[in-house]
Amino acid sequence: MSNEDLLYEQRGSVAWLTLNRPDAMNALNLSIIGHMEALIPQLAQDDSVRVIVITGSGPAFCAGADLKEVLASRDLPPGEPDMLDRVCDNVMNPLRDFPKPVIAALNGTTMAGGLELAMACDIVVAAESAQLGDAHANFGVYPGAGGAAVLPRLIPHNVAKYLLFTGKTLSADEMRTYGLVNEIAEDDELQRVVTELAEHIAAKSPIALRRMKEVANASLDKSRDAALEHEQVMLRKHERSYDMAEGLRAFSEKRPPQFEGR
Repeated sequence: MSNEDLLYEQRGSVAWLTLNRPDAMNALNLSIIGHMEALIPQLAQDDSVRVIVITGSGPAFCAGADLKEVLASRDLPPGEPDMLDRVCDNVMNPLRDFPKPVIAALNGTTMAGGLELAMACDIVVAAESAQLGDAHANFGVYPGAGGAAVLPRLIPHNVAKYLLFTGKTLSADEMRTYGLVNEIAEDDELQRVVTELAEHIAAKSPIALRRMKEVANASLDKSRDAALEHEQVMLRKHERSYDMAEGLRAFSEKRPPQFEGR
């Protein structure tokens, strides 16, 4: 499933997607976008994959969209999806709604569309040296995959506007303080830390995780009472699952549960 610009590797139950354009700071091009458009639906249906990790090669996680290709895609005929349509509709949004946990492993510079890609993931682990920012304002470009719409939901509103308006970056440690980054690892320990986290999550019940993610995502747009009702309806469905019965049996028998995702 790999190509030159996007490397794919499955390690046990964890799928690793590595942006592989280090000389271009892993900027998103049509090659990466096309490959992710095909890969994301496949991984959603692959029961052998329980967690996805997205990372980059070289000194950057992702510096955003390749602006040369963005310019070229503006000449498409009316009605034909351009590059930004495809990255928003076919990559970022499907990752946000992906039925399995997605971890962003920020190995370095994370800006513009790279920050939006990280925000489309469920958990963010950053290398100690990583710098994060929006950067769209530096080029007169407007964010279209969550920079202005989602960032203020994840960090304090005034900090989000600071990043949007100035185009500056903040350190991984600062972004952890603001809540966007969950964990920080020493640069040479990032792969190990993320591997341990991903494998820890992959051992949980896939169906429970999927249902938790669905309710948690939906709760952002609901009142507290509506969100609680959604959770209770989901609980009634989950009570009939194999995994819940297996978890309870394993607890009573003092053994690790063997979840099957059903």
